[in-house]
Amino acid sequence: MEPGLLIAYAALGIMAVVPIYYGSFSSVKWPKQKATFKRSNDTDSSSEDESSSESLSTEDAYMFPVFGSIVLFSLYLVFKLLDKEYVNYLVTGYFGFLGVIAMTNVGVHVVKNVSGIRLDSYKFVLTKKAKEIYSGSFTFIHLVTLFFSLLLTAYYVATKNWIASNIFGLAFAFNAIQMLSIDSFKTGMILLSGLFFYDIFWVFGTEVMVTVAKSFDAPIKVVWPKQWFGLQPDEALQFTMLGLGDIVVPGIYVALCLRFDHSLYLKKHPNAKKNSIFPTTYFNNCFAAYILGLVTTIVVMHTFKAAQPALLYLSPACIISVLITGIAKNQLKERMDKNAITEVTANAANAEVTEDEDYVDVSTSVASGKSKKKRKSKKKTG
Repeated sequence: MEPGLLIAYAALGIMAVVPIYYGSFSSVKWPKQKATFKRSNDTDSSSEDESSSESLSTEDAYMFPVFGSIVLFSLYLVFKLLDKEYVNYLVTGYFGFLGVIAMTNVGVHVVKNVSGIRLDSYKFVLTKKAKEIYSGSFTFIHLVTLFFSLLLTAYYVATKNWIASNIFGLAFAFNAIQMLSIDSFKTGMILLSGLFFYDIFWVFGTEVMVTVAKSFDAPIKVVWPKQWFGLQPDEALQFTMLGLGDIVVPGIYVALCLRFDHSLYLKKHPNAKKNSIFPTTYFNNCFAAYILGLVTTIVVMHTFKAAQPALLYLSPACIISVLITGIAKNQLKERMDKNAITEVTANAANAEVTEDEDYVDVSTSVASGKSKKKRKSKKKTG
């Protein structure tokens, strides 16, 4: 195997596992604390780090391959019937807008978690005839990351550089894994099984998947040049590629495994402090199975010199790893329970959790204040 090709395969593997790993941990939600305030002027609360998530139900999992097929074939027809250049202009504008949002979110997440700094937050509210339409908050970090996201977007739109495209692709993958959740392992298995057949049909049965992937000039995949470091002009490069779907779909299943590990921990330790270290058995096994499935995909692709439906290997690997772990730990029934995660988290949320001595319980302070007033009033009447 040529050194350049080996580097390309390794790069694809790294770009696949990094957003899955960090996106999974970012998807874990710890029980919310009671309403508190801090004595300092630092008003950047931890709640701002929590992104709203969208949950996929069993019905969504059944319909996902159907809608995916409709969208995929529609794109295929668009590229066959219309001028690719004009279509990609619209696609670039759309993904450029989404890229700014995705990159800003990732930038804020990285800066806050790496530096640990906390800044004053500013809230804004959009109203129409005194009715609140939307509200949100931001910090100085948001403004800085937004500025650099706009610069990167402008560079990508102007050059379509493959490195910039990869950065956007990784940001999309991270955000999707962080914000998309599956309501149960049953739903996850249905989703992976449906897309298993979806991938086989559209890759092996038709030219549709490969045609759209090569024609769609947008960050919906991560790529790496087969030549050494890709220093040649982009037009002269040959790329290996991995679709974001092969990262995101198994990724949200791997993230589900981590949240299940987290729920088991909270069930035993309802008063656990935020960011406590907890066992990650299901996550470790499923994550390792994903890596093994990805390596298998690359080996088969290299051996037969043909595009491979990655979910042909990734879906069974992820599903089987969780089934084996559940059987080994005698937790198969609990793992299949739809409410296994949500109920445990909700129950733990009712427990009192304190993690910072600088925080004071508002309800306690107000109650003590009222009792003092009552005592004073009694003394006066006495």
